[in-house]
Amino acid sequence: QRLRHDLLCPPHGRTGRLLAGLAAVLLLYAALWSLFPELSVPGTCITVQLPDSTNSSNSTISSANQTDSIRPSTIKQKCTGGLFGLYLVFTLSMLTGELFGLIPRCPKLLGMLLAGCFLRSVPFLSDFALAIDKTLSSTLRSVALCIILLRAGLGLDPKRLRALSLHVGLLAFAPCLTEAVTIGIVSHLLLKLPWAWGFLLGFVLAAVSPAVVVPSMLAIGSEGYGVAKGIPTLVIAAASVDDVLAITGFGVLLSIVFGSGESLALTIARGPLEALLGVVVGIVLGLLLWFLPPAGHRRFVFYRFCFLVACGLAPLLGSVVLKLPGAGALACLTAAFVAAIGWRSRDGWTDDKNPLLAPVDVCWWIAQPMLFGLIGVEVDVGSLQADAIGLSLAALGIGLLLRMVASFIAVTGAGFTVRERFFIPFAWLPKATVQAAIGPAVLDTAY
Repeated sequence: QRLRHDLLCPPHGRTGRLLAGLAAVLLLYAALWSLFPELSVPGTCITVQLPDSTNSSNSTISSANQTDSIRPSTIKQKCTGGLFGLYLVFTLSMLTGELFGLIPRCPKLLGMLLAGCFLRSVPFLSDFALAIDKTLSSTLRSVALCIILLRAGLGLDPKRLRALSLHVGLLAFAPCLTEAVTIGIVSHLLLKLPWAWGFLLGFVLAAVSPAVVVPSMLAIGSEGYGVAKGIPTLVIAAASVDDVLAITGFGVLLSIVFGSGESLALTIARGPLEALLGVVVGIVLGLLLWFLPPAGHRRFVFYRFCFLVACGLAPLLGSVVLKLPGAGALACLTAAFVAAIGWRSRDGWTDDKNPLLAPVDVCWWIAQPMLFGLIGVEVDVGSLQADAIGLSLAALGIGLLLRMVASFIAVTGAGFTVRERFFIPFAWLPKATVQAAIGPAVLDTAY
């Protein structure tokens, strides 16, 4: 009877849902192709090597050969079909995420990450992944990150945040610095990296990923776990501060390694200034959202949603343009947090009855596969050296172990049970978006 019901015309049940999903995938590509036909046709990457100069002196040729061996900047790739690559990342990540979601206790984002890695690693499909424009990929990841930071800001509990303010600072600083210093020492001893490069690697790895932590904490909070003691609020609030600290340390070490020309004192002071700037900008935008749009507007909820997204995207993307990366995420989170405080008191919008949560959740449902799929595409498994994998995993494991110890100590005295204190170090482990953003910067600067 169920099979008969599924095969009715029009199809019902699982068959109907399957056909509807397939039709949506095909129609999405048809719309994309009709708008951008040249960019949406499956393309390939053509590798072009620049010719060497034959008229130079022997010393010049020798120097060029040495440079070519360590600087592959003489190799360029011309790629077509970038939008088709994005379409492939989105659809495959969405499908893989839904399949992993059928597994009990398995997060969808794991499937999305693996889908991106799969696209980058398979020879034929890697052409489509490499065709994606890097700037567009970075922008799309930032937009997705903006959506989840806005959702996190709307869900923060101001009372719990005030009560746990000390532990927010401890959780943001202690694990990050502990892991960065540990990775710096261990990578020097095991991987034979210079000290400066080791600590640079430490700050790359020390940043927690808000794109992984925030949705996980929101999902746990929606089921009621830890809400009474403010555990989701604690972890979400500390995430942005942790990122600012890691990005600041990264900038300082990058300046030391490559000598960017900026004074060390200014580089060190940049981090706190960016954090302060992010909080101030977020407060101003949040207060502005109390009054926009004016009361009595015909499409009040729609325009308030548009203003909210704009107040998140503007500082997050603008901070990259202004070369103040530490301010953007904090401003986005603060703006939503301050706006939600006013909406609770002025409009009576509680956490359970906030009309903006539904459209924000829909945006995240669309942005999530694109975010984690593009992060997976950044992982080039083929470039890994077999003899260094074991040592790298050992260095990473030691750093994470001491990070967990520091996280456990940081929440001591916060009124949590032993099990809750053990939970927080595991919730404070994920790495993804920050590493994908600042990791390639080292390679770009070196080349």
